[in-house]
Amino acid sequence: MARDVSDATPIESRDQLVETIASGSKPPSQWRVGTEHEKFGFFVDDFRPVPYGGDAGIRRLLEAMEGLLGWQPVTDKGNIIGLADPIGHGAISLEPGGQFELSGAPLLTLHQTCREVNGHLAQLRECATPLGIGFLGLGASPKWTRAETPAMPKSRYDIMARYMPKVGGHGLDMMFRTCTIQANLDFSDEADMTQKLRVGLALQPIVTALFANSPFLEGKPNGFLSWRSQVWLDTDGARTGMLDFAFEEGFGFERYVDWALDVPMYFVTRGDSYHDVAGASFRDLMSGELDELPGERATLTDWENHLSTIFPEVRLKNYLEMRGADGGTGRGICALPALWVGLLYDSVALDAAWQIVKDWSRLERQNLRETVPTMALKTPFRGGTVLDVAGQIVALARDGLSRRRFLNDDGDDETIFLPWLEEIVARGKTPAEYLLDEFDSDWNGDINELFRRHAY
Repeated sequence: MARDVSDATPIESRDQLVETIASGSKPPSQWRVGTEHEKFGFFVDDFRPVPYGGDAGIRRLLEAMEGLLGWQPVTDKGNIIGLADPIGHGAISLEPGGQFELSGAPLLTLHQTCREVNGHLAQLRECATPLGIGFLGLGASPKWTRAETPAMPKSRYDIMARYMPKVGGHGLDMMFRTCTIQANLDFSDEADMTQKLRVGLALQPIVTALFANSPFLEGKPNGFLSWRSQVWLDTDGARTGMLDFAFEEGFGFERYVDWALDVPMYFVTRGDSYHDVAGASFRDLMSGELDELPGERATLTDWENHLSTIFPEVRLKNYLEMRGADGGTGRGICALPALWVGLLYDSVALDAAWQIVKDWSRLERQNLRETVPTMALKTPFRGGTVLDVAGQIVALARDGLSRRRFLNDDGDDETIFLPWLEEIVARGKTPAEYLLDEFDSDWNGDINELFRRHAY
């Protein structure tokens, strides 16, 4: 979720920026998992996208959710654009094309985060059904053109939308026509962060393959299994990608900060105003030499907002964000954090995962990243396929979750969230491929059947 923060503490040095990230270090007993997911809203009577305004628009839906939950509204120039839970630290927000996002609270167990997801979907149905709104979990908008897709009244998105076409061919598609599932995880110190970041980066294409779920565009197959992932290859090379430098000797908090400082900014907020500084240097803001805001110096607000506009496959803040999965169903939403928690929160599983990926070359990692959107689990790799690696990491995750021994009230451990992935591995078939089969058979080529049969 892109939620602007408010901390006017002035930035005096680069070391201060490093400390904001390093401050996330915490002992394993305090590690938590946060799950984020986005979904497309549509009108159930004719499968149109839901605009912001109107008697049955996104604004009305957010107001209904506010009344149900009692959460605090988040506004932008008088428009409600989200809700924040003042107690649990979860939030609801809008992506540029009206994609509805739950940013889950940091929770101790996968049982808790999955209950949160299911509770949110039930609450959403309670508020959306009277408005004639349904929701679809998919990695890419399957029917509407970009021109047909509504725009949400968020100032940061106006700035991004103006800038994106200057730096890539698919930035606007990314903004308006894609959805993802994301898991947010903690680290204990710099060394632990580094190992988790490297494992996460290397395995991100494998996870993209497992969760591939965006095979349609404008009513027909688009030639990809994960079109969402393909879009990110041509969005903005300065702020996306596989972070090759993270695998270099000596990588740590400082090296990430140096890279982030070189990523061009989008905006600076002062009060309720967004200042368009797209393409400008954060270093100039730190020194008070930004042409657009002469004399203004960077604050921690500016830094935190800047970090939120950087989009690598794994993003480092004062926690780690795993960003490679397409949007999907409820079971998939719970399976994504289960996979990463099993791999990264158990030291045995983490070390085993590192053994798998540690000798992969930069070229191999990038080739995986570029081929998986089309071939997913069938992508060739080292005499086998990505499916072989996927089977290994899902098995490691199961072992890791078993060792965690977090049980629900029925005595089940967290491995109950993995069968969805284990079935994909057993059959060697992605969600996207199942949908394509349905499109060619049961649906008779009618994309509207996707909405009828697969809405939440």
